[in-house]
Amino acid sequence: MNNLTNQQKGSLMAFIGVMFITPDSLLIRLSNIDTWGMLFYRGAIPFVVVLIGLLLFYKNNFLKALFKIGYPGIFYVISFSICNITFIISIQNTNVANTLLMVALAPMLSAILGAIFLKEKPDNKTWVAIIITFIACVYIFYDSLSLGNFYGDMFGLITSFGLACNANIARYAKTIDLVPAAVIGKSCVAIFAFFFVKDFALVENDLFYIPLMCVMCVAIPFVLVTIAPRFITAAEVNLFFLLETILGPIWVWMVIKEQPSNETIYGGIVIIITIAIHSLLAIKKTQTKTT
Repeated sequence: MNNLTNQQKGSLMAFIGVMFITPDSLLIRLSNIDTWGMLFYRGAIPFVVVLIGLLLFYKNNFLKALFKIGYPGIFYVISFSICNITFIISIQNTNVANTLLMVALAPMLSAILGAIFLKEKPDNKTWVAIIITFIACVYIFYDSLSLGNFYGDMFGLITSFGLACNANIARYAKTIDLVPAAVIGKSCVAIFAFFFVKDFALVENDLFYIPLMCVMCVAIPFVLVTIAPRFITAAEVNLFFLLETILGPIWVWMVIKEQPSNETIYGGIVIIITIAIHSLLAIKKTQTKTT
């Protein structure tokens, strides 16, 4: 990692993090737990797993690292917790396609917030990539869009704004390890969901699927995605999240034979090619600067 440029480090972390997220939709489909139970375990299990990892990493300095998060960490906890909760509320109250389309606004919102608060004006290729991928997302979800519910759509937009805030806060505080803040955020999510869970029991396949999902698709990615903005802009980090739009349905298709629509395939190809070209151009630009 020491031989890589910041652009390469950030892009690699964001890419790996999102790749771990892609089977998430499949594991959700395979599980039988209710929505609030899902949210509780997606908060509680990653909290425990990453907390143990931090204790092993920092050892006697863990409390020092925890208190070092400062005001940026406090804002990160709030934003991180809110967007985790509002995503579930949005899914419950509107069409899934509406929610995912709202979330697809995250790269654009990240770019705007970064330009306003961090004075990091995205270059032309980033804006082009954001616009192309957003249009591709509209194309993918167009047939599934409905008027939905105002509150559900609003919470989807809040989720998107929260993701943009998360990446920009992490970018602003790039000299601070905000993983402890994300861990606190996960505990807040679990505590909030606790009051709405009707049954905590995990039975049959859920005993395997839920822990696997919470570690592989939640714990590992949120650590990597929290660290990635130290090296690349918030907009670039959230751009990688759009890969889940195509790769998530492919996992579902391979395992439970649910055929993705032509719109998903064609739009997904556009998203993958756009992000690949953008990342390669960004890496090439940083290499040119260092030579």
